[in-house]
Amino acid sequence: MRFYCLQHVSFETAGVLIGCIREGGHSLRTVALFDGDPLPSTSDFDALIIMGGPMSVHDEGVYPWLRAEKELIAAAISEKKKVLGICLGAQLIAEVTGGRVYPNPQKEIGYWVVEWTEDARQLFPDLVGGAGDGSGLAGGGVFFHWHGETFDLPPGARLLASTEACLNQGFLLGDNVLALQFHPEVTPEIVRAMVDNEGHELVDGPYIQAGE
Repeated sequence: MRFYCLQHVSFETAGVLIGCIREGGHSLRTVALFDGDPLPSTSDFDALIIMGGPMSVHDEGVYPWLRAEKELIAAAISEKKKVLGICLGAQLIAEVTGGRVYPNPQKEIGYWVVEWTEDARQLFPDLVGGAGDGSGLAGGGVFFHWHGETFDLPPGARLLASTEACLNQGFLLGDNVLALQFHPEVTPEIVRAMVDNEGHELVDGPYIQAGE
């Protein structure tokens, strides 16, 4: 398969997904939107990955490429391409498919437990484990988070995960669109870079961990 990755800032890369994709014999190209790279056509890829970033989906005035990016995401979904959005990427998917994106009551930064829904256990038994069987990550898993906004589920979406601080942590739309608010892709290097570049957000809060 041909993967394209839309990257919003230099330090939020596809991380561990890069090795997974290439080890599977697939190709991967990265579009550095922050550096002015042109967007691909939907005919250029079979699967699209949309990464995170410190900007909001509403910041089109500051980042004019967001408008064209949203059009590409909507087109890819319409053409039944496989689409994965992480953090900001999940929010972009939510917005273009009819969900509302807005500030979460609490910022969520650090390593927090994600609880899988019954839908997630049924849809992905090999990943999160069957209901009540104790396998996989059936009891939830600890994942990295860095977000201040959240989204409403788009029409027809199936909720996959929640945390104590944020109800909508992931959804599946159809059988080809996956949106995750948390960060399953991070490496220690990515986390350090996020702390270095966005550390001003590490203020006192019930769901904000210290940089150390």
